[in-house]
Amino acid sequence: MAKQYIITAIDIGSGFIKLLSVTPKKDGFEILSSHQAESLGVRKGVVVDTGRVSEIISSLVSKAEEDTGTVIDSVYANIGGSHVSSISSKGLVSVSRADRKISKEDIDRVIAAARTFPLSSNNRDVIETIAKEFIVDGESGIRDAIGMEGVRLEAETLLLCGFAPYIKNSSQAITGSGLDINELIPDSLASSKSVLSQKEKELGVCVLDIGAGTTSMAVYEEGTLSHSVVFPVGSGHITNDIAICFKTDIDTAEKIKLEYGMCKEESKKKTKVSADKKIKVEGEEPLEFSQKMLSDIINARVSEIFSLVGSELKQIAKQKDLPAGLVITGGGAKLPGIKDHAKKQLKLPCKIGKPKESIGFAAEPALSTLCGLALEGFEIENDTLTSSKIRKGGIWGKVTGLFRSLVP
Repeated sequence: MAKQYIITAIDIGSGFIKLLSVTPKKDGFEILSSHQAESLGVRKGVVVDTGRVSEIISSLVSKAEEDTGTVIDSVYANIGGSHVSSISSKGLVSVSRADRKISKEDIDRVIAAARTFPLSSNNRDVIETIAKEFIVDGESGIRDAIGMEGVRLEAETLLLCGFAPYIKNSSQAITGSGLDINELIPDSLASSKSVLSQKEKELGVCVLDIGAGTTSMAVYEEGTLSHSVVFPVGSGHITNDIAICFKTDIDTAEKIKLEYGMCKEESKKKTKVSADKKIKVEGEEPLEFSQKMLSDIINARVSEIFSLVGSELKQIAKQKDLPAGLVITGGGAKLPGIKDHAKKQLKLPCKIGKPKESIGFAAEPALSTLCGLALEGFEIENDTLTSSKIRKGGIWGKVTGLFRSLVP
């Protein structure tokens, strides 16, 4: 029987701030609380008003405490924004033991050496360090070096870094609500945790998490993260474009996008939305627009996102070398036709990524980051409180409860 404790995850996004509290059961999780609120004080994934975000988090936590009947004092949270990027770095140490066997202490030292990459000149901090491979006495391609014999130990790592003031803002927004931070996890890692299989990571895959204000991209190969970047454009920009072109308010533009939006026309004919499908705005004349015009607006912004992805893949020489293709997740993944658009523009196999093996609740791409945060929290807590190893995959397959209250 799994030890009982509560894991609380908070996803601070540009569109919504979401909270999820779960407790592990014998075969999975029980969802104790799930709430969301409109995101205020966050712009393009960056917390710009710590006080306002703290208030929203406090309100969500209060609701979760009522649901769970306990005090929530710490959380697993995300960090996003285009300031988050990846840098390759290398560490080198001498093996410390007399018998030349590599210990965990040696691994910790070589990782620490890799983290000393000079970032202070541009005010950046390391958020996460990913060990890509170890090199023992010149022999590369080693995943786990503990117990091996050698004199010289090197580590090839990927550092996920961010602009220090923005990282501080995210931290202050959370601690300002009276919470401790267990882990601050980049969006790309959290969503990947939720939607990818180990096989996809081994083959080579690109995860694209299209949020409201940003799009996070993560590339995996040989089982580990090899590249990550965040673009300052997301599905909220499509809503803004519709509002400007149709000369309407944001709420109406969002409704138009969700009800009528698609990445390509279903037919080449210009058709008017029928009279019974006109969007009626109180105090204004009903809007009338062609499906083609709406598709053109959406296509332009989606093409921009995929153009950025294509350029990034070309830069790292992976535009034609990802057998598992592209996995699109996040709220923007729900746009009809986006998968086919990606296949055509990027010439890669593509699928929509949802929290894996999601049985018994709404499997929404918009929940990928939140689910990934909870899953990461489960692994950390489980490793800390017990010595048992979680089974790879299948964790979300037996989740009890519903996420529907979080679906926009």
